[in-house]
Amino acid sequence: MNKPLILITNDDGFSSKGLRVLDEVAQEFGDVVVMAPERNSSGMGHSITTNRPLRVRTIKIADGLQVYACDGTPVDCVKIATEYFCPRRADLVLSGINHGSNSSINVIYSGTMGAVVESTINGYDAVGFSLLDHRDDADFEPCIPYIRQIIGKVLENGLPTNVSLNVNFPKPGTDGLKGMRICREAQAMWADSFEKRIDPNGRPYWWLTGKFICDDLEEDTDEWALANGYVSVVPIHPDYTRYDAIPEVKNMLFN
Repeated sequence: MNKPLILITNDDGFSSKGLRVLDEVAQEFGDVVVMAPERNSSGMGHSITTNRPLRVRTIKIADGLQVYACDGTPVDCVKIATEYFCPRRADLVLSGINHGSNSSINVIYSGTMGAVVESTINGYDAVGFSLLDHRDDADFEPCIPYIRQIIGKVLENGLPTNVSLNVNFPKPGTDGLKGMRICREAQAMWADSFEKRIDPNGRPYWWLTGKFICDDLEEDTDEWALANGYVSVVPIHPDYTRYDAIPEVKNMLFN
């Protein structure tokens, strides 16, 4: 009887520490295929490559483990891996562990979560993991027990139809992580700004900067959980429809 097959991707690139940690934990549960971007693809959201061919490089083939690097986006990685590189249909798709939070509105911009949503659209159970620490040598060790718990439970029970999980870890304090909370996405935004600079040749260029603004700190939000030392788990889905607004919009347009 085949072991579960787990597909892993990310947006930090195939050589990131977070991906290696997730890969090691996933191998405890089954066979693993890793298909991750050749280089850092943060902020790609749900983008796909349409103006050039994709190329895939084999990194490692071993018993129960295949690792590939793709020169496309995280969503490209899911698409090409599920069609050409998985030896059978994946039982679970994992994305991460991202270096940096993907809570609140960040889920819209995240390549990590773009891969998760793409997987959900295609009928796969999928979970994205992120740690609120951008450092290359971030400490993922306190996250591992929670990752084990989530992988095990999802493989055992499955997720609701058209639902995936966005899991964010706070940067561990001296007392470690306090536990796990099921949350909603905090309502927040980035106040973006472009800083104008001049290159050595005297030509102007612009560098994106910004400030994260969140006034929604109720105790049921992911931002509250992270700020208070808890792991946040937000069920998400790819349907953007605001169903409760349909009558109001219908009335506005047709009356």
